[in-house]
Amino acid sequence: MPVNTLHSIRRQRLMDKLPDDSFVILVGYQQKVRSKNIKYHFRQDNDFLYLTGFNEPDAVALLYRGPQGEIIYTLLCRPNDPQQEVSFGARAGITGAIEKFGATQAFDIAELDTVMASSLTHQRQVFISDELGRFNHKLIDWCNTQRQASGFDTPKCYRSITPLAKYLHPLRVIKDESEQAAIRTAVNASVDGHKAVMKACRADINEAQLAATFNYAIAANGANEVAYPNIVAAGNNACCLHYEENCCQTQSGQMLLIDAGAELNHYAADITRSYPVDGKFTQAQGAIYQLVLDALDAAIAKVTPGTQWNEIYETCMQVMARGLIELGLLQGSYEEVMASESYKRFTVHKTGHWLGMDVHDVGPYHDDDGEWRKLEPGMIFTIEPGIYIPASTTDVPEAFRGMGIRIEDDILVTADGHENLSEKVPRSIAEIEAFMARG
Repeated sequence: MPVNTLHSIRRQRLMDKLPDDSFVILVGYQQKVRSKNIKYHFRQDNDFLYLTGFNEPDAVALLYRGPQGEIIYTLLCRPNDPQQEVSFGARAGITGAIEKFGATQAFDIAELDTVMASSLTHQRQVFISDELGRFNHKLIDWCNTQRQASGFDTPKCYRSITPLAKYLHPLRVIKDESEQAAIRTAVNASVDGHKAVMKACRADINEAQLAATFNYAIAANGANEVAYPNIVAAGNNACCLHYEENCCQTQSGQMLLIDAGAELNHYAADITRSYPVDGKFTQAQGAIYQLVLDALDAAIAKVTPGTQWNEIYETCMQVMARGLIELGLLQGSYEEVMASESYKRFTVHKTGHWLGMDVHDVGPYHDDDGEWRKLEPGMIFTIEPGIYIPASTTDVPEAFRGMGIRIEDDILVTADGHENLSEKVPRSIAEIEAFMARG
C-alpha cells in the first residue's frame, strides 16, 4: 500500500473517533545536539510518524474538517535549502510535503503562528500531541486568538484542550498488516543477532564484544539501530533488570542473559535469551531455566482472542511459584505462597508489554470500564517471565546464587490463536546446548 494511502487511512480512523469540531495538533521532534555541531541521529516522534510518515525534524501537522466534512491535513516543515541539503541531506520541502506525503496544503514551519491563527477558527475541541511540550507556552495563546481578536458582538469560541493520546494510542495497539510485516522483519533480524551471540559466547569474552556481535548481525539485515540499549549481562549482572554497562568479562560457570532487539523501519523487536557461558547447563541452572521456560510456554498457550491481559502474568506466576516451592526456594504451601505473594522476591517484574514503534509500545491495558483488556487479532506483545537470585541471597543453596534467567518472546495474536514470532532463537535446554556445541 502506498505510504500516502496508509497514513491517510490512519488519519481517517483517528478523525472518525473525534467530534466534528476537532482540531488536531501533531508536533514532531527536533534534532538534538550531541556536541557543538555534531548531532544525534534523528528519530521522529512515533505518534507524528504514525499519522504522517514524515521523518524530518522541525515539523508540525494540523488535522481538521473542511466545509464539506473532508479532512484538511496541513503540514508545516522546513523549506528546501540547497546549501543545507548539501551538508545535511535532502528535504521534502513544501512541494514534497504535498506531493510525497499527501498534505492538503503545506507551509514553512516559520509561518506556524500565522497558519495556526488562520486554521483554528470555529473548532472548539483541540487535541494535542506534543510529547516534549515544545509548544506548551503557545497553546493557550493559539486557543484564545479567535476570542481575543474578534469584535465584541462576534460569537466567541471557547476551546477545550485534550491530549490526543487518549484517542490515538488505543488505535496503535492493533497492528495493521504493514506493521505486522515491519515487526516481523525486525524480529527476524534480531533472531540472527541472538544466534550470532550464542555462537560467539564463551568464557573470558567481554560483554561489550557480545553486544557488538549482536549489532553486527542485525546490520547485515539492514538494521542500523537497536530498539533499546543492548543488555548483555553475565552472572550476577543479570539481576539488574536494565543492566547496560556491558563491561565485564564472562567467567566459566556463569549464565549469560542477553536482552536485545533490532529496530528496523521504525518498528522494534524485543527478545531475551539466557544460557550458560560454557554452553552446558549445571543442574541448578537447568532447573531454574526450565521453570522459566515452562512459565513462558504456559502463558503463550493462553494467548487467543478473548483472553484477558492479566491472565498471562497470573499464569507465569502460578507456574513459577509452584516450581520455586518444589526446588525449596520458597517455603509454605502453594496457597500460602500465592496469598502472601512471596514469589515476588524472585520474580520481580511483570511479564510483558505491547510491542510496536516503541519497544514498550503505547496503548491501554484496561478497557473503558477499567477491566483488563481482552486480546484481539493484530495485537503484538512480549511475554518475558524471569527468576532472579542475586549473589547476596545467602538463604538459598549456593548453586542457585548469582544468576538471573529471563526468556522473552514476541507474540502476535491471530484470528484463531497466536504466533510466536521469535521462536527460531533456540529455546529449550537441548536446543541451546546443541547449538552452542556447534560453535
